[in-house]
Amino acid sequence: MSEPTSPVRVAVVQFDPQVGISNRETNLHRSLALAHKAVDDGANLVVLPELSNTGYFFNNRQDAFEHAESVPDGQSVQAWMDFARQHQIYLVAGLTERDGMRLFNTGVLVGPDGFIGKYRKAHLWNLEKLWFTPGDLGFPVFETPIGRIGLLICWDIWFPEVPRILSQQGADIICSLNNWVWTPPPLFDDAGKCMASYLTMTAAHVNNVFIAAASRIGEERGARYLGCSLIAGTNGWPIGAVASADQQEILLADIDLTSSRSAAIWNNLNDLHRDRRADLYDQMLGYTQHPSLPR
Repeated sequence: MSEPTSPVRVAVVQFDPQVGISNRETNLHRSLALAHKAVDDGANLVVLPELSNTGYFFNNRQDAFEHAESVPDGQSVQAWMDFARQHQIYLVAGLTERDGMRLFNTGVLVGPDGFIGKYRKAHLWNLEKLWFTPGDLGFPVFETPIGRIGLLICWDIWFPEVPRILSQQGADIICSLNNWVWTPPPLFDDAGKCMASYLTMTAAHVNNVFIAAASRIGEERGARYLGCSLIAGTNGWPIGAVASADQQEILLADIDLTSSRSAAIWNNLNDLHRDRRADLYDQMLGYTQHPSLPR
């Protein structure tokens, strides 16, 4: 067996950040404490949930605005950057971003050298539409020393164009930041998995890409959250367990990150990327904001 070219231990962190100005410091400290535990267990890529420093269910736009901070100058991003520098790791986390008078549901990627980049959620869920502006940065993929990292946020996974475009740009792993919420039943199947877990697994499978999905648990202001975090391999199946619906957990997986560029495709005559009929529907589905890199 050959040596891995880009060995990475990925951690997805599932916990319960609570909304409310008085909870911001606690949320941030908990995110750092759990990230520290993941690093102690050998992780060098840590993924935190959507809006992990603020909680999710704001009362109104003013409430959301008061929870927000600038990127990368805000307190939370600076703290995550300091942590990544100190431990020489990569960290992805979600927050409420303020840019002038606009608010975005944003994911940031930081690393040993500081701030790397951000993604603003493109597809807004339910009441988010009342306080957030839809993302305007497209679907960037960030080239790092450990591999190419793409981000998506929660409801985005229901739109197959998002992981497809990220994978067509050459992403080795997609970090999925989530606050998956309870919706009308049935929520779980007999195996204990929720639909979001299956969508994540399917997106990994049909795009031949790793997906690390960090979700949250708990209740706030009458809303409940699903948990079910997971790390999906390039074949779609979870690497290890799928997290519970209600427990704080850290999932770890050892992967060769750049192996997604040459992952096996079942037989000698089928290749998911080369078999696409780009003559019929365009390789990048009409997306032009970022170039396609070879996989």
